[in-house]
Amino acid sequence: MTSGPSTDPRASAPGTETPTRRNTELALLGFAVLITLAAQSIVDLTVTGSLRAELAGFGAWFAAIWAVLHLVVRTLAPYADPLLLPAVALLSGLGLTMIHRLDLADEQVEGASGGDAPVQLLWATVGAGLFIAVLVVLRDHRLLARFAYTLALIGLVLLALPAVLPASISEVYGAKIWIRVAGFSIQPGEFAKICLIVFFASYLVDKRDVLALASRRVMGLEIPRARDLGPVLVAWALSILVLVFERDLGSSLLLFGIFVVMLYVATERSSWLLIGLGLFAAGAFLAYQLFGHVRVRVDTWLDPFAYRDEGGYQLVQSLFGLGTGGLFGAGLGGGRPDQVPVAKSDFIAAALGEELGLFGLVALIVVYLILVERGLRTSLIVRDAFGKLLAGGLAFAVAWQLFVVLGGVTGLLPLTGLTTPFVAYGGSSLVANFGLVAILVRISDAARRPAAPPAPPKQAIGEAPTEVVTP
Repeated sequence: MTSGPSTDPRASAPGTETPTRRNTELALLGFAVLITLAAQSIVDLTVTGSLRAELAGFGAWFAAIWAVLHLVVRTLAPYADPLLLPAVALLSGLGLTMIHRLDLADEQVEGASGGDAPVQLLWATVGAGLFIAVLVVLRDHRLLARFAYTLALIGLVLLALPAVLPASISEVYGAKIWIRVAGFSIQPGEFAKICLIVFFASYLVDKRDVLALASRRVMGLEIPRARDLGPVLVAWALSILVLVFERDLGSSLLLFGIFVVMLYVATERSSWLLIGLGLFAAGAFLAYQLFGHVRVRVDTWLDPFAYRDEGGYQLVQSLFGLGTGGLFGAGLGGGRPDQVPVAKSDFIAAALGEELGLFGLVALIVVYLILVERGLRTSLIVRDAFGKLLAGGLAFAVAWQLFVVLGGVTGLLPLTGLTTPFVAYGGSSLVANFGLVAILVRISDAARRPAAPPAPPKQAIGEAPTEVVTP
């Protein structure tokens, strides 16, 4: 990828007025809130036969979050893409609706009250606070490049911390990716992902010319020099260490995939994709041969019905739920998504597929595609090379994580334990992704902001007119 010119040809010419489209954003946010409240009402009427009193408070709180964020964007990033915030609002609203629906199912079975939806709404509020903090502190996304190596260190520490902690406070369902203290839990890998993407973008901008050099052509592909394989080998080794010590296939696959794709975008060398794919295949084969938990995960994925009473029960129930939903779904509140273990977090996509059907799930994917497409569009039009790589990496991270999650839910890929961005229950994922979108908003504001008018040329002192001043 080559660095952009000082002004992008698609940006508005100096002196012309660029519409901010904040009113468009406000209208779409209102539509997202309306859809969320309608979905919540349908769930209440279907499951309980009446509207719950808590619906009014929920609606006011949820609407207030997006009203405040809209005002902040209108003030601090007036030229930001108008579709980023509404897409996130709709995704988080549908996620809250399904979590609430599963809470009602738990109440019917266990008699429990409260549920996880209010907690998720609280985490959304915390995420909104992080969103605001990023826009207030980060007035220029290029400042992140100055702290790239510091963020890399922070990311590595966050990623490695659960591995060195006792299993009693770091392990959940066999994966050591949590920190749980005094009833409070956090998944530091979600924040490490953003730190490492910033580092990848800065590093690849600095080293892209070297990494783009090719030593020879093999079967039409330009193969990089052996001395330049270091970065991809380090990223591969890091992903393998995560897989081995934390038993976290999802984070391993996510980080390595993001780095390889960003490397390809920076250098425009398809050989890097093939090298990355080969390294991943070799690492997966070695992990399967050497580590029992990886072998169990893969065997369960290949034939989940053979392990339906053990490790394959979750996937089998997910497939049954998706099959029950069919094309149009059982309707909100009409299915039994609570039959899938951990439906609120890991398998919320299966719960949505059962009650909304294939069409509803595809509509949800389209909303994600809008979010990713706007991130990639920002990557194309922003004027600096670092912003291009950073926006592209952040957008791809959302797309890649969604693909891996849906692949696990449908049996296309082994289960990874990653969460569906903005939709699944989980404070760490929700808060971190709000921060991710805030960075995208900041970059898109810089990309769409009109270029400053050129400074008038300086006049040579010899050409300056002379004046006679009389006392």
